[in-house]
Amino acid sequence: MLVRDAMSTLVLTIGPAHTLRQAAALMSARRVGAAVVLDPDGTGIGILTERDVLNSVGLGQDPDTERAHAHTTTDVVFAAPSWTLEEAAVAMTHGGFRHLIVLDRGEPVGIVSVRDIIRCWAPQRRRAEQVPA
Repeated sequence: MLVRDAMSTLVLTIGPAHTLRQAAALMSARRVGAAVVLDPDGTGIGILTERDVLNSVGLGQDPDTERAHAHTTTDVVFAAPSWTLEEAAVAMTHGGFRHLIVLDRGEPVGIVSVRDIIRCWAPQRRRAEQVPA
């Protein structure tokens, strides 16, 4: 199975000036764990995850004044839609993260998460276990 089969194609995109509260509200409303941060004048494409917001709040920072750009990961590993789920899982494991932005011709077309991969693999494994030997 390929990344294109598992990825979410509804990508939440925010700007670097969004506050963490705004980002968290948008992620909560969309029920996603990450937002793509587009900064055309700066770092380009980055990612802000629920863990980034949690870490900031845990440090006592104010989510109404903290901006996404200060918490965005810009050293991003991108996936291609043609990657296998195994390749995506290896990249996530190696990098220690749970989301990959999927790029096609340099544009974000989706996000694949560990949860997406598990969702795809779990039914396959159950079907394989049910097949008589």
